[in-house]
Amino acid sequence: MSRRFDYLADVEVFVTVVEKGSLSAGAVFLATTPSVVSRAISRLEARLGVQLLRRTTRRLSLTDAGVLYLEQSRAAFGLIDDAERTIQGQDGELSGRVRLSVPTTYGHYRLPAMLARFTRQHPQVRVELSISNRNVDLVAEGFDLAIRLGALPDSGLIGRKLEDANLCVVAGPDYLRRAGTPQSVDDLQRHACLPFVMPSTGRVGPWLFREQGEDREWLPSANIQVSDDVLGIVSLAEQGLGICQTYDFIVRERIESGRLVRLLEQSGGRSRPFSVIYPPHRQLSASARALIDCLTREVSQGAGEGLD
Repeated sequence: MSRRFDYLADVEVFVTVVEKGSLSAGAVFLATTPSVVSRAISRLEARLGVQLLRRTTRRLSLTDAGVLYLEQSRAAFGLIDDAERTIQGQDGELSGRVRLSVPTTYGHYRLPAMLARFTRQHPQVRVELSISNRNVDLVAEGFDLAIRLGALPDSGLIGRKLEDANLCVVAGPDYLRRAGTPQSVDDLQRHACLPFVMPSTGRVGPWLFREQGEDREWLPSANIQVSDDVLGIVSLAEQGLGICQTYDFIVRERIESGRLVRLLEQSGGRSRPFSVIYPPHRQLSASARALIDCLTREVSQGAGEGLD
């Protein structure tokens, strides 16, 4: 009896070579030699009757047929992967892998305590955590879940809100001794503020306030601007370089210890949402669903012990 899909190993070689960028890099990843990899791709091209890759001494590039075949092959392997994920955890203890992308704010200050509880409950689940302010492509980069800040774009992704994170304005005591304490939002114009450049727009993010029941946005400007990692403005403020607006959960301990001082409380009350998102077409594994449930449950219960 002949096997219908006995060439799938060659398809996997093709996908790996494209993702790694060269025959040699693909061979290293697959623990084989470039000649073996090259023969596998040649076999696949002969079977399909089309050229998938253009090979030169310096680089590889996909033909139009190669682009289409790569897309469909990734989708097919994704379905196989999803099938495995679906049956994992149906009987007995959860196991398998969950790939999660989170921003630095959540990754350093909110997620660790939640993840500690999850791993105690499900010790056989391997969580691969990427902490970065880059918005990853969940499908192309193989992530199961991501935590994102702000209103979700109309991207077709499914989202479940985790929380509306309260914002606050803070400064270091040394700065306030030198420059005085602002009494209103308008007073900020006379102070050194620490703006953050939003990665999604390349523009300074506005500070959000509520005055006399009305929402207000105020655009800070200063000699120092921070980009890429929003935690940088908190570190600079703590060292006395100016005033910043950030999330309450980041600076709460610093305020309690006296390293930072909360300002303009009469103009507070604004927040930004954090959500956990995932692709709509992907069948989530039992482990991924359990992690989503854990994250949303922790926040709905007031963030739980150790997150207050």
